[in-house]
This record gives sequence, C-alpha cells and structure tokens, in this order.
Amino acid sequence: MQELEDKCAVVIGGTSGIGHAIALGLAKAGVNVIPTSRSADASAKTAAEIRLLGRRSLDTSTDVSSRSSIDALHGAVIAEFGAVDILVNCAGITEKKPTLELTEESWNRIFDINLGGTLRACQAFAKSMIARGKGRIINIASLSTFVAFHQVAAYCASKAAVGALTRSLAVEWAPYGITVNAIAPGIFPTALNSALLNSPRGKELKMRTPMDRFGQTEELISTALYLASDRSSFTTGQIVVVDGGFLASGVNQ
Repeated sequence: MQELEDKCAVVIGGTSGIGHAIALGLAKAGVNVIPTSRSADASAKTAAEIRLLGRRSLDTSTDVSSRSSIDALHGAVIAEFGAVDILVNCAGITEKKPTLELTEESWNRIFDINLGGTLRACQAFAKSMIARGKGRIINIASLSTFVAFHQVAAYCASKAAVGALTRSLAVEWAPYGITVNAIAPGIFPTALNSALLNSPRGKELKMRTPMDRFGQTEELISTALYLASDRSSFTTGQIVVVDGGFLASGVNQ
C-alpha cells in the first residue's frame, strides 16, 4: 500500500495483543507509528520495534482515563510529525464477575477506559484532522458489541457503546473528510483473555467458531490497513467483523 508510506499513526493500546500487531503491521506498510499505553517501558520497547522496521516513532506513555494525558500525547506527536493521519483506539479492560456482585466502581472504571478513553482520544485527535480536512479513525469493538457473554455485563455494554459511538462520529465528521470505523475481532488469544481461553468457556468459544480455531492477531492487519488507507475513502460508520464465522453461526454440529 504505497499510499500509506510516511503517514503517521497513533495506536493507543499498541504495546500488546491486537494493538501491538496492528502497530507493527502499519509500520511494515510504511507508516510512522507511535504505539502507546500506560506502561512507559512497554511503550518504549514497542517504539524500538517500530524503528527496527525503518520507521519513525516516539517513546511516550498514555493514560486514556486522563484527558490531559491524551492531550499531551496529541501535542507531542504534532510537534514531532506535524500531523496525525491515523488513530487506532485499542485500549481496553474487562472483569468477569456476576452482575449482582459488580460494584459501581468497577462498572464506571470499565466504561471510563473502554468508552471514555475512546471518546477522549477521538475528540483530541479529530480536532487537528478536521483542520486538515482528512483523517482515519479505527476503534476496536468486540463480538460483545453484538452479542452477550456470561458475567461480563460492563464490558459488553461498554463495547456496544463503542459501536454506537463509532457510527455517531462517522456521521458527524464525514463532512470533514474523516472516516470513523471499527474492527470487531472474534476470539484472538491475548494477555487480556488468556485465562478465559484456557477454561471450559474457551472450549465453548472455539466450538462456536465455524473455522474451529482461534484467530491470530496478524489476521487483523489487512483489515486495519484497508481502513487506514485511501482505499476506504467511501467506507465510514462500519464495524468490520473478523471472527471466523462466529456471528454468522447458529448450530455448528
């Protein structure tokens, strides 16, 4: 994708799992990538990986629960690169617990990171994108944007809201040349869900996936590249599902 050469992308939550794979995939496609998370060490390590691929980067950590932290990230990237072409929002947390035992503090924290963090980043980076008249925003949704999973009500509700936010921003910012889309991954082994996938629940998730396997994070890269590029110039407000057939499936056996 030559049109991505020397573009600038910020990947929030880009130091592990799906975000890390997307950050490296963008860099391999010629994009200068700033991967960031709450961990300064992880952010610096991933930035070093980006540089080893021949691309430019920054060593910077970010707390998506803090508007000032996101604003500082935006300012640092603009100062170094002049503009941000692509924003990927991949930071997220979850907690498995019976809903009757879920505290308001936990509910609010999950929403603040998964939904509030996405909103804060979109607001901060869209301002400069609107001024330039172009930009690509890619949010990370979930299968739980569409269907329920047992005892993760806050996560499911927050990811459903990320889908609604994606569509709302797409409509609002389309006149300014900004596309806002989301990727909804199926079951991909990451540090966030490793314990889950090694449980009986993981066996059920695999059984309900027609391809009879979990995804590999590298299988999300081509979708991210499409949504980040000019090839998706007439695609906005969409949630692209990459799930091995999970949502299409009724009875597999």
